[in-house]
Amino acid sequence: MNANAAGTPEAGGARSLRFAALLATFMQSANLPVPNSALRFIQGGLSMTDDQAGWIFTAYLGASAITMPIAQWLAGRFGLKLVYQAAIALFIVGLLLATAATTPMEFIGARIVQGIAGGVLGPLSMGIAMETLPPARRPKYGAVLGLIVLLGIATGPTIGALLSDNHGWRSMFYASVPLSAFIFLVVTLVLAEKKAEKKPPFDFFGFGTFTLGMIGLQMLLDRGERLDWFASPEIWIETVAFVLGIYLFVVHVLTTNVHFVNKSLLKDRNYVLSTIIFFALGFVLLSTMALTSPMLDEILGYPPTTTGFLTLPRGAGLVGAFFLMNRFTDRYDQRLFVAAGVALVAYANWMMLGYSPLMDWSPVAIAGAIQGIGLGVLMPSISKVAFNTLDPKFRPEGTGFFNLMRAYGSTLGVAVVQLYFFNNTHAMHMALASNLTPYRAASHSLTSAPLPALAGLNEMITGQAAFIAVIDQFKILMVVMLVVSPLVVFLRKPAATN
Repeated sequence: MNANAAGTPEAGGARSLRFAALLATFMQSANLPVPNSALRFIQGGLSMTDDQAGWIFTAYLGASAITMPIAQWLAGRFGLKLVYQAAIALFIVGLLLATAATTPMEFIGARIVQGIAGGVLGPLSMGIAMETLPPARRPKYGAVLGLIVLLGIATGPTIGALLSDNHGWRSMFYASVPLSAFIFLVVTLVLAEKKAEKKPPFDFFGFGTFTLGMIGLQMLLDRGERLDWFASPEIWIETVAFVLGIYLFVVHVLTTNVHFVNKSLLKDRNYVLSTIIFFALGFVLLSTMALTSPMLDEILGYPPTTTGFLTLPRGAGLVGAFFLMNRFTDRYDQRLFVAAGVALVAYANWMMLGYSPLMDWSPVAIAGAIQGIGLGVLMPSISKVAFNTLDPKFRPEGTGFFNLMRAYGSTLGVAVVQLYFFNNTHAMHMALASNLTPYRAASHSLTSAPLPALAGLNEMITGQAAFIAVIDQFKILMVVMLVVSPLVVFLRKPAATN
């Protein structure tokens, strides 16, 4: 197979490579939420506690957010083909480690390995797919790649539920191994090696301090409740890492000319405000999924397949609205769509506050579909607003940081809702159980009840407390969207193009 000077194969080879890149994009995004509808099986198989279950998502997200910014630098320094092959190989290792895990820490370690590889695969797959196209087609093709990412996130829980229900939860990871092997084979046979002509620069100090701060915050939120917060030396270490990392990063940005985040980006009002809104969007995007599926699976007792299928209305709304939004031209004021998207997401979270243990599946499907439509409207419109006024020479850096903020928004969002979920569950359990005293008529028989009956009563109270706690977390997500909604007013109208 011949390749041109830029390393991009011709004709059929280009199509094969583009298909492999799109498949890799779908696979790495689908593997993020794939365990979501089968948490009960995973927890039972690995004796995993509820707070450790939250790490299944934050481990993958956090690891991806660390490697995503350096993916292009690695490709320029060591060669695109070599780095991409290494990422695929590492992803396969992560999948196999997940299937072989026998303890919670082994499984979480496997998710970290998957996330490290996924953070590299995402941006490099996009770059490979773009290079197989003529320059004139590349701008519009970005929407296709965004659609593939959303499709993976939307269908991941359903795929995981179907596989785990019929073949055991480990099968959801085995399923990606042959796909990864196919991608590796296509890249090996078709992709020509490509390195930067000179060693690409990268601000490792800025990247390192920012990463240190975010990892410190992530670990603080994930481990704080389990270790009784500042009674633990580990929490103090993580707090110091967070504060020191962010302090050094801010000082570095303010005092140097070349760094991880170009100061010129911070001078564009639309870009800054849009990035904040995009962070909030990331906060809600995966946190809702991390709450809804366990609510259906563990609290309400729905089978994994039903739980997985109930994520589809949200995914259909998200993908459908995203596709339709990209059919609109830039003649329309995108700020109106940003406002509409924020309003729809907040309204959907408000609807979720009305969930009840006595409800059927329809409120979940309706609220999920509305939220999906809101997210599908918001994502492309806020991207257009962010980059329309930005100087084109800053757009590559701006795109990387923009997507990184969404990733960190998702990471911190899942960590925050998990943290408050366990706090609120404990508090509500105490409040409900405090009313079960021998002095209440309904509780007179408790003193003579057998132990199995008392255990059943405790399980019922725990379920009620957990359901109330889930509703409280939907309130947090609604508040996040309401807090950023006034920012829409301060966005400047982008220039119209035909």
